[in-house]
Order: sequence, then C-alpha cells, then structure tokens
Amino acid sequence: MTTTNNTIDNTTDSASWVADRLACQDVMASYARGVDERDFAMYRACFADDVEIVGFGAETMHGGDAWTEYVMGALGAYSATQHMLGPQLASISGDEAHCRTDVQAWHLKKEPANETFTLWATYNSIMQRTPQGWKIKRHELVARATSTNTIG
Repeated sequence: MTTTNNTIDNTTDSASWVADRLACQDVMASYARGVDERDFAMYRACFADDVEIVGFGAETMHGGDAWTEYVMGALGAYSATQHMLGPQLASISGDEAHCRTDVQAWHLKKEPANETFTLWATYNSIMQRTPQGWKIKRHELVARATSTNTIG
C-alpha cells in the first residue's frame, strides 16, 4: 500500500489504508492513556523492542524496556498528567508509517503541590507493522513551548 501526502494511490485497498491509519492513531492514544493512567504495560506495548527515542533529553535512548523504565522514573515527580493529542498526520508505505502528532502535555507537580508544567510539542514517530500490530520504532519529541504555572 502506498500513500503520497495522505492520499491513496490507485492500487491501494482503501479499507486497509483506513484501518492502518486508525491503528497508528490507536498506538498514540494508547501511548497517552498508558502515561496518564500509569499503565506501563500498555505504554511499553506501543514500542518496538529496538526503538530509538530522540529529543526527550540530551542523549538519544534505545530500547523499549529502557525507555519505559526512564518514563516510569520521570513520572514520579508528578501526581497527575494529561496528554491531549491533536489529529495525526500519517504517511503509510507498506509496513512503515511516518506519523506526526501534536501534543499538549499537562503535568501536576508533586512538589510544589500547586505547580503545573505544560509542554506543547510534536511527536514525529516512525511506526513499523509487526505481527503484534503497529509499533513505534523511532520517536522524536519536537518541543514548541513550555509553561509553569501556580494553581489554587
């Protein structure tokens, strides 16, 4: 199946293309839900074992298990989070999808308890079709802006 600029070529089965698009969106929705509900098994299932993670710190990270462990530790600083995702753009070619998903990630800090941190960013992800479904094999965060606020 081939797409160009999110359109289907004449040889593509449109139902399969739509199913792939929805599956890629579901990966990112599971990503957000897994983080926000602290369901790390769900979160880990979004990633290929050899995933490459870029833009979340100074160093590129490798591996789904290592990345999930890092996220679990980082989320310890927050009592709640909410990752709101914008509509996803996806270009699918065969078993690979290039996806762009905008995010507003809100974090309620544990200390000080009345402080929030908000990140506006874009996730640029490359997903791979696997026997277990679509998995993120490269995930890049492109930060747009941040804000820290006091509530209450």
